[in-house]
Amino acid sequence: MLDMIQATLQEKGFKIFTRPFELNIVGVRANSIQPNSFDDHITVFFKGNDGKWQFHQFPATTDPGTYWLQNPMNPQGTAILKHGQYLNSHRIGLHRGKYLAVVQQRPITVIRDYERNASLDLMNGKEQTGLFGINIHHAAINGTTKSVDKYSAGCQVFANINDFNLFMQLAQKHKQVYGNNFTYTLIDERALERETKKKPFSTSPV
Repeated sequence: MLDMIQATLQEKGFKIFTRPFELNIVGVRANSIQPNSFDDHITVFFKGNDGKWQFHQFPATTDPGTYWLQNPMNPQGTAILKHGQYLNSHRIGLHRGKYLAVVQQRPITVIRDYERNASLDLMNGKEQTGLFGINIHHAAINGTTKSVDKYSAGCQVFANINDFNLFMQLAQKHKQVYGNNFTYTLIDERALERETKKKPFSTSPV
């Protein structure tokens, strides 16, 4: 999986961070696009002091839940984060004033789904770029959450609290060394599948 993600980032011209404990945070949106399921992944990878890659993959959602699709906060529609790389877009801060998470600090691009139904529409919505509070946070405070529901109105949300806590430990280490700036990248599963079909499969040294 790590090789496929790195190859996809390289093909798109996205940055890969290679200094020790400097985090690459990459969301992978599933092909199925089930709006109320934690069927996506947030991956985190970095090099250790030994120069070897360390890789973590966590169940998550990169999409809003059905509640907010049907009841958007914004009259133009619910925000769905557009695929792309957002350099220094996030920092450690309070999510809705409640707990530490990785929160948006610089403009990113979303697609506004204005249809007010339970289906995600990535094709016909209007793009907007700005500060929308697209944070990276957890769902329930205990265990693993099964349904997205109100936990995401466009945020990137961990299903499991222990996974999120590990993510925050890694983020705090990154902050201590490199400061409070994090780049978030979102790709889709189809891009990874295209990389697996290439023969022979290889990645450039990073």
